[in-house]
Amino acid sequence: MIDLILLGLVSEGHVLVEDVPGVGKTQLAKSLARSVEGAFNRIQFTPDLLPSDVTGISVWDRERRAFEFKPGPIFANIVVGDEINRASPKTQSSLLEAMAERQVTSDGVTRELPLPFMVIATQNPLEHEGTYPLPEAQLDRFMMRVVIGYPSREKELEMLDIHGVRSTFLDLQPVLGVDEVQAMIAIAKEVAISRSVKNYIIDLVEGTRLHPDVMLGASPRSALFLQGLARSRAASKGRNYVMPDDIKALAEPVLEHRLAMRPEAQMRGETVVDLIEDVLGRIRVPGTTSRIAT
Repeated sequence: MIDLILLGLVSEGHVLVEDVPGVGKTQLAKSLARSVEGAFNRIQFTPDLLPSDVTGISVWDRERRAFEFKPGPIFANIVVGDEINRASPKTQSSLLEAMAERQVTSDGVTRELPLPFMVIATQNPLEHEGTYPLPEAQLDRFMMRVVIGYPSREKELEMLDIHGVRSTFLDLQPVLGVDEVQAMIAIAKEVAISRSVKNYIIDLVEGTRLHPDVMLGASPRSALFLQGLARSRAASKGRNYVMPDDIKALAEPVLEHRLAMRPEAQMRGETVVDLIEDVLGRIRVPGTTSRIAT
């Protein structure tokens, strides 16, 4: 999971971390932000949070006799949005322009956000009280969604030993700066991806749209995200080219939160993960002569 979030940083994407309270979602996001020597802000999403609390507000300056813009916490390199689905849909939508275009428009003036720019948002499952579902348009702007899950017994014992006395979070020090992140982003963009692998990506996203159990398939943006993440994953493995295995490894975190299944498929007990595996099994893998079932 840490590898996936780091790949998201190098791929200029945003990550949604989802799970029940208390499994370390916020700690994970804050730890990544603390490891990068850049501007970092945390936004605690609550039902009474306003859009201007995120993007900023214009304040009247008596001396200058003009409005002065006060930037909101979105103006940072890494922004942690804690429990994003506890805010109202109106406040959630204030992130749309920032996440998609890396800019904020307020009072008719467009202001660029600092680069690199990444949003790491955490959310609790929808069945928890006091949460609002994220709009599909905003879900689609997250490059991927990762689920932490409960730790193993051994890891939970290790957690009691290490964090039982004091938190080690304050011991974290930055290990790289924003210039180094930008350099890694540039390196990842140079990774080659063949026409056959690009066709493999298109076959995958089209397969989700044509599947009989799907009500809402993957968007063209998801194909771009898959390509960018695959390039970063290949670079992290020491390769200068993308393989079909890169696409397979990233298909679930990139596509799962974008797909909506038909009610009859849900009644049969089918899951989105099952659907993605089924689509991967139906399409031909580059370099093979036939379809390979998973």
